[in-house]
Amino acid sequence: MKRILYLFPMLWLLFLTACQSDTPAMISLGLDDAYVVERMKSLSLHPQFSGERYEWHLSYESTAVDSLVATTRDYTFVAPKTGTYWLKLNIYDAVNPVEHLMQIVVHDEEVAYSPYITRVLEYRPAPGQFVNELPQYNEGDTEETMRQKAEDCLAYNAGTLVTLGGYGGYIVVGFDHTIVNHPGEYDFKILGNAFYSSSAQGASGGSSEPGIVMVSVDVNGNGIADDAWYELAGSEYGKESTVKNYQITYYRPDEGKTPEPGTDPSVTDATYVRWTDNQGSTGYISKLTYHKQAYYPQWLASETLSFEGTRLADNAVDESGNGSYYVLYAYDWGYADNHPNDSEKSNFKIDWAVDAQGNPVTLPGIDFVKIYTGVNQFNGWLGECSTEVAGVTDLHVDAH
Repeated sequence: MKRILYLFPMLWLLFLTACQSDTPAMISLGLDDAYVVERMKSLSLHPQFSGERYEWHLSYESTAVDSLVATTRDYTFVAPKTGTYWLKLNIYDAVNPVEHLMQIVVHDEEVAYSPYITRVLEYRPAPGQFVNELPQYNEGDTEETMRQKAEDCLAYNAGTLVTLGGYGGYIVVGFDHTIVNHPGEYDFKILGNAFYSSSAQGASGGSSEPGIVMVSVDVNGNGIADDAWYELAGSEYGKESTVKNYQITYYRPDEGKTPEPGTDPSVTDATYVRWTDNQGSTGYISKLTYHKQAYYPQWLASETLSFEGTRLADNAVDESGNGSYYVLYAYDWGYADNHPNDSEKSNFKIDWAVDAQGNPVTLPGIDFVKIYTGVNQFNGWLGECSTEVAGVTDLHVDAH
């Protein structure tokens, strides 16, 4: 009898251990049962338990989870409306299948969000005629002080132009909230200085200097744009004339060299800033009489500047035939500084995002926008094609 009583606690302990080993997901999944977040603030969820397949289902103000929102291991939740959401994760695995239900309570922000840029995270223009002027470079400025100047130009709808210079020059901006993806709708607008000309031949054009737009989600939640980037595939993305994985390198000019004037009297040095690319081409950004300052970013110590991305076909046409009148034609949609600010075609959809292989991706929202000059073309007295940015506006910030 004593032996039986002695064995009973040991058998009970073994039973508990066996039960626990059957439910490892409940112990180590790494997800809570409930979350509380502000609207338009992203919540990144990463299950510690792996499987063969994943499904995330979401419902609003109901326990009936019936909307499939993702099939990836990680999921970023963001909502424009307050209320209670139910998120269910199913991990399909032959050994350890998991089902986990989470309640997410979304409340209003304590301080009203701005619909505009609130941060410039990085500013690196390529050489160009407005570089060191928009914004103004002063001796002693550094990458950080020029970043701050660019932020001062753009943050909270300041509306002062920032130039990106020639092909590849870029700026990265952020917001005080996540711009939520409203499927099928325009989500944000990019402001520039494009305009139409009445002399354009059968198409929208005048001064269009198209910039490629990329977006990113702050998946790791560190406030830094160090997660994956996705290009917004505009009207030219799939055309043969568009070059993917284009690379260009600019070389710091010798400011003391003897200028070589161009055939156009406005070109004071036709061989000013040399460039080479991975297509076997070389050329120059010429110096113009209208802008006498240095065109290479003076706050950068490097002797070369390299950029990589998607290159759009040249869009400027010499309508005069003698170099006196250029029309810079707009592409249909999907590019910054391409259509006037009052045009719907200066609006953008997060739905257009594609990965590096060109596959469409579904993003619940975005935290960062990167814009870079997408055309490598020099246009006589007009100078290089250079995208300018005056702001970015969230079109849904007031949605509840």
